[in-house]
Amino acid sequence: MKLLITGGAGFIGSAVVRLAVSRGHEVVNVDALTYAACLENVATVADSPLYAFEQADIRDRAALDRVFAAHKPDVVMHLAAESHVDRSIDGPGDFIETNITGTYNMLEAARSYWVAQGKPANFRFHHISTDEVFGSLPNDPSVMFTEDTAYDPRSPYSASKASSDHLVRAWAETYGLPVVLTNCSNNYGPYHFPEKLIPVVILNALAGKDLPIYGKGDNIRDWLYVEDHADALLLVVQKGELNRSYNIGGENERTNLELVKTLCAILDQKRPKDSGSYSDQITFVTDRPGHDARYAIDPSRIRDELGWRPSVTVEEGLEKTVQWYLDNEAWWRPLQARAGVGQRLGVKA
Repeated sequence: MKLLITGGAGFIGSAVVRLAVSRGHEVVNVDALTYAACLENVATVADSPLYAFEQADIRDRAALDRVFAAHKPDVVMHLAAESHVDRSIDGPGDFIETNITGTYNMLEAARSYWVAQGKPANFRFHHISTDEVFGSLPNDPSVMFTEDTAYDPRSPYSASKASSDHLVRAWAETYGLPVVLTNCSNNYGPYHFPEKLIPVVILNALAGKDLPIYGKGDNIRDWLYVEDHADALLLVVQKGELNRSYNIGGENERTNLELVKTLCAILDQKRPKDSGSYSDQITFVTDRPGHDARYAIDPSRIRDELGWRPSVTVEEGLEKTVQWYLDNEAWWRPLQARAGVGQRLGVKA
């Protein structure tokens, strides 16, 4: 199977690229190499005869048409997106252009290619999205996001992803484009760009800096190890039912404060400070505007229909993640110089 993967130099996309190549699939990685992309993420497979890279922006329809014509993929896995909520608050325009207009371009390029190929039955357009499109949940374990939860996005980022989800469903209904959709919970793991919570905490802790936690740290998230997510995505694109969506969760809800304290405990064990605990560096900062209280995914559909479950608990995954950052300073150190990294964003509202 030949996969065209957009955003394959990003965090989740690169995990999918690495796993797909390791399983013998041909992969065409399409990435614009924006600030959060890094080709080192796919260095382990870059020399494989199964791998090809195309630097192209999903906002450029002509470039997409060229890529489809040159590589003739069997399926598309669309992960390219602007994804940082705080950046979306400061500059929503990039999120509208990439996540909405870019998805429109991808759908039209894929549809044109699919029609030109005679509408092959095995073609799939897999759109990868987020649980943030569903809004916020109360602190009640019995209430979770399902595939039938009404959309209620609260940030420019989640609104742009909700819009892209609606476009994909519309292209399936109107044009018959064969699609599958997935909405995932918060990812973490190796190669996570150092502007998100978990890498920020790890790297700030090692540098002796404050560990910033928004508000009281009582916002709850479900955490999904990125390599588990990649496994689920490949399963859905191959065996998921057409025109159906699947929620992918880690079954690991934690408050932000619990998560940070767990990271500190792991660091205390793996790289002890001269005195005290890394948790002494925890600092509470002003909450961001519109900060959703809780996300939680009911993963029943993907478990019951496709037999998928996450392979690690959040504690196991965090230990792997901390060790990876300890072992890979040569990867993350240069990225800290990129625009906006290490700065407090998302306070303009």
